[in-house]
Amino acid sequence: MKSRKPAANPRSRHTTLAAERRWFPWVVPLVLVLTVAAVFFPALSNDFVNWDDDLMLVDNPYYRGLGWAQLRWMFTTFHNGHFQPLSWLTLGLDYLLWGLDPFGYHLTNLILHSANTAIFYFVCRLIFARVFVTAQDAARWQLDASAALAAIVFALHPLRVESVAWATERRDVLSGALFLGAIYCYLRANGTAASAAVSRRRWLALAFAAQLLSLLAKATAITLPVILVVLDIYPLQRLRGAVRSWFAADSRRVLAEKLPFLLLSVIFGLVALWAQQASGALRPVQQYFFSYRFGQAFYGICFYLWKTLFPIDLSPLYELPYDFEAWTGVFIACAALAALACLLAFFLRRRRPWLAACWAYYVIVLAPVMGVAQSGPQLAADRYSYLSCLSWAALCGGIFFYWLQSLRSAQIATAAVVLFATGASLGWLTRAQVAVWRDGESLWQHTLRVAPNTAIANYNLGKIYETNGNVQDSVELYRRAVSINPTYAEAHYNLARLLGHQGKLDEAMAHYRDALKFKPNDVETHNNLGQLLARQGNFTAALTAYRKALALDPKFVKAYFNIGRLLVRRGEVDKAIESFQQALKLSPDTAEVHAGLGDAYARSGNLDQAIVHLDAAVKLKPQLAGVQMALARLLEARRSKVEAAKRRPTAVPLPGAVSPDARMK
Repeated sequence: MKSRKPAANPRSRHTTLAAERRWFPWVVPLVLVLTVAAVFFPALSNDFVNWDDDLMLVDNPYYRGLGWAQLRWMFTTFHNGHFQPLSWLTLGLDYLLWGLDPFGYHLTNLILHSANTAIFYFVCRLIFARVFVTAQDAARWQLDASAALAAIVFALHPLRVESVAWATERRDVLSGALFLGAIYCYLRANGTAASAAVSRRRWLALAFAAQLLSLLAKATAITLPVILVVLDIYPLQRLRGAVRSWFAADSRRVLAEKLPFLLLSVIFGLVALWAQQASGALRPVQQYFFSYRFGQAFYGICFYLWKTLFPIDLSPLYELPYDFEAWTGVFIACAALAALACLLAFFLRRRRPWLAACWAYYVIVLAPVMGVAQSGPQLAADRYSYLSCLSWAALCGGIFFYWLQSLRSAQIATAAVVLFATGASLGWLTRAQVAVWRDGESLWQHTLRVAPNTAIANYNLGKIYETNGNVQDSVELYRRAVSINPTYAEAHYNLARLLGHQGKLDEAMAHYRDALKFKPNDVETHNNLGQLLARQGNFTAALTAYRKALALDPKFVKAYFNIGRLLVRRGEVDKAIESFQQALKLSPDTAEVHAGLGDAYARSGNLDQAIVHLDAAVKLKPQLAGVQMALARLLEARRSKVEAAKRRPTAVPLPGAVSPDARMK
């Protein structure tokens, strides 16, 4: 007997196909996420770097945790010139999970960047489906491949490394995820003409919420309302014809729905400017003229395009030039190229609307960081390309779709080869760039290989060498920093400090005075200059320097302490005691202040108070050997004095000056 195969169950086959359709759209983005994670995986072993990581994370106790004190600080601070409470929340959570282990902070950045890859894939797929095809099933794999290529170009490009491998730039990847989420929701709200009104309002509300959260992470999303108008023109084509035709009723409704987004942008834009101004990050026009600002803006437009096409010699810092006049030719050439590109996009806006849309998106997102409102020392920065260059990645995907449609055979195999080759080549470059961010030393050594005349790189590498005990190389790097940029006050200060330690007092004082030319209100510089003057015996000038420091900061303990030491040397012990007492009020737990006050009391003959304060100094800092010896001598002197008093009315004279070896650093 022949066995008969059971008839296929149509319902079962339908269920299987439905399951495949439900899961298949997630296969490609999952592969993309895993690829991105594999390429950026070495970043997880990177350390914090002395390029804002110290200021933002390592030396900043205020974000550590999610208690009420930390939350209040996160939502009110303009720390380092940014209002980014949502980014602080994620960093506070990282601290709860990882403490100060950089692994956890890099892991969160990597997770967010991987998520951005998937979101951008879905955004591109929606755009390509709207632009290229009407029946999506007929070209589903081509849409998937094209969106995948766009996501690869975005996520694996070496320009992304700074935003991902730098712990401080949490704000980039976090705000980027929400910015892309807002665009995705807006595209879903306007995906088809037949979209249900309730569903459309829901997607618009989600887009608004995503913009709000993105702005709470970083101010980049202030450009979103204008980007939504660009999307309405192309690819959504909700705004057609000349601008004057947009005043019709239908077009007015399209524009009116942007008003809530615009209101958010205005509010957060003003807050961002306020934050930069309050932190002193904004450069005044007197220092950085408008001609330079516009030159920098045109340079930036060309710079990111060039680095997108040729991602070599990428650097953590492209420093603002000290001599702008030398850059005039470069700025003029960039202005001409940018103007030419704008004219080309304008005249081709009807025949090639995709080109005009990509160019408009690029310039609009880049506009807030072009340098017109300049903050920071950078002429350009890789991180500014994170969102601004999305349109060029999408353009690559669109061109790839056109190319796939022109092929007649072996399409899938060809697409796979192109995707693999693109991912492998970009991934190799990105891996190399991730290694640059391994630690501060590798970061600045790489910067100096790419651009040796970077003053900040020389200075920051010098700080690392000094910390590691390599003082002489540190001095040479500080010297090079001030030779590149003579206005670099911090480099003058640190060079003077090390020269002072080496006994080169005249040269050290010259650099302290240079530092004060460009940063006249720095109390530490005035204080250190006073110390050098005191070492040379110029007590009057030293007192003037200390008092200048106190005029700038009446709570500056070091100046009170140093005035007390100087007055002791001049024999004005009573005045010295007053100065030490003032320092003690401000800093009651500083061993050096107790030691100085104890010394002054000993010289004045007040043995009991001298012992009290020297004893307090030893308890606070037992390693002060000179103070311990002085305390022992005074205790012996008091014992001898008591014994002598029992025998005769005359007292044994006190020993000489205590002179404890305690100096405030």
